[in-house]
Amino acid sequence: MVAVPQAHPLSVAEYLQFEAASEIKHEYRAGEVYAMADITDVHNTIVGNWVALIRSHVRGSSDRVYCSAMQVWLQQANCIYYPDLLVTCDPRDQETVNYKRFPKLIVEVLSPSTEAFDRGDKFADYQTLETLEEYVLISTSRQRVDCFRRSLEGVWTLQFYLPNAEVLPLRSIGLEVRLSDLYEDVTLPAPPSIPESLEESR
Repeated sequence: MVAVPQAHPLSVAEYLQFEAASEIKHEYRAGEVYAMADITDVHNTIVGNWVALIRSHVRGSSDRVYCSAMQVWLQQANCIYYPDLLVTCDPRDQETVNYKRFPKLIVEVLSPSTEAFDRGDKFADYQTLETLEEYVLISTSRQRVDCFRRSLEGVWTLQFYLPNAEVLPLRSIGLEVRLSDLYEDVTLPAPPSIPESLEESR
C-alpha cells in the first residue's frame, strides 16, 4: 500500500467522505489513508474462483459472500479494509450497505507488495474481529494456501496446503475445496531456474 499525503489524520467520517469521491480505492488505518495496489489477472481470477465456489455452497443459507468492493470496518483497531473476500452470516451485517463488521471468514490474495502487511499488521488488526474464525492467504507465485484458524480458546494456529493436499477445509462455513479448483485458469509465474554451477554441485 502507498500512503496518501494528508494534512492531518482523518476521522472515519472524513475517510468515508474522501473515499466516496475517489476514483481509486483506499484503505484506512488509524487516521492514515493508503492507496490500494493494482489488481492483476492472476489475482482477479483467483478471487473469481473463490467467489464461485463459496457462493454456490452458501446459496439458500444465511451466509453472504462479498468480494473486493465491500469494506470491512474494524472498530476496535480503527481500520477499514477491502478484503479480497469475506463471508458473514451475522444479521447485523444486513443493516449496513457499504461495509460489514462481523465476518467469520476473510480471504486475502497475496502480492509481492502486500504480502508482508497481510501476514503481519493487517492480520493483527483482523484478529480484533470477535466473529472472525478463519483468515486465509492465497499465494500468487505458486499453489499454496495458508489458513489461520481461531480455536475456541481464542488461539490462532496456522496450517498450509500444497497441491498434494486432497482438500482445503474451510471449517467456518463447512466447505472443502481442492486447490486445483482455486487455481483453475490461473497461469502462475515459472519457478526460478537453478544456476548451472549449483546443479553441477548437487
